[in-house]
Amino acid sequence: MRICTLTLLFFGIIFVLTSCSSKQYQLLFEQKNAGPDSSSAQKITAAAAAYRIKPQDILQIRNLQNVKYIVDEAPISNTASTGNTTTNTGQTFQVDDDGTVALPVIGHVAVAGLTRPEAAKLIESLYRKSLLKDPIIELKIVNLKVTMLGEIKGQGNYPLTKDRTTLVEMIGTAGGLTEKANETNIQIIRGDQVNPQVTVINLRNIQAINDPRAILQNGDIIYIAQNKRAVRNENLQNISVISQPVLLLLNTALIIFTLSHR
Repeated sequence: MRICTLTLLFFGIIFVLTSCSSKQYQLLFEQKNAGPDSSSAQKITAAAAAYRIKPQDILQIRNLQNVKYIVDEAPISNTASTGNTTTNTGQTFQVDDDGTVALPVIGHVAVAGLTRPEAAKLIESLYRKSLLKDPIIELKIVNLKVTMLGEIKGQGNYPLTKDRTTLVEMIGTAGGLTEKANETNIQIIRGDQVNPQVTVINLRNIQAINDPRAILQNGDIIYIAQNKRAVRNENLQNISVISQPVLLLLNTALIIFTLSHR
């Protein structure tokens, strides 16, 4: 009888532990700890300066003053050899290995090494000289992206559609953190495979909003770890899954033992 009582008690403890709520009451932007010192912040800001166009980048270009000069009214695809396509938001052009991009009428334009605004102004000036009256050129680099992994509601690849996109903005784009997320341990992994660099951002700290380290760069991997409560509950569930067959066998043996000694 004593063994039966202990067995039932053990079952009860396992049930209570595994049924604990895993809900995480996240506390964001509350602490006011000091951020990086000014000297290190300046270095980080310089490193996170505006992206400069590279060969193989894909540029989306359109003239906001008169769309017909850059974009046809009906979306079409150009020949595959040029690597250029047209969409209803702008025509895309791939930067060649020599750093130039081939554009209608004005030909090859050297854009490698320029920022997005610099390239837009250059193309705008060339079209103004040769073809268009008061053009307003919109240029986007559409192949830039980051990867969101871990405790985020929408895992996957997300494009960097604007300059100086922040971590908080990208988390919002991905649907926000899950209830299991550890808001104090948001890791930004950047750099090549040989020398990856990991930056940890604490979203409980209000200074995270202005942290220059949280300005995302092309190719960044953002990983959101689980909080301690979620890890603990997962471990308890694993223990429960493993122990259930053993406990069931033990309980059956106790029932048989009890019936055989009546």
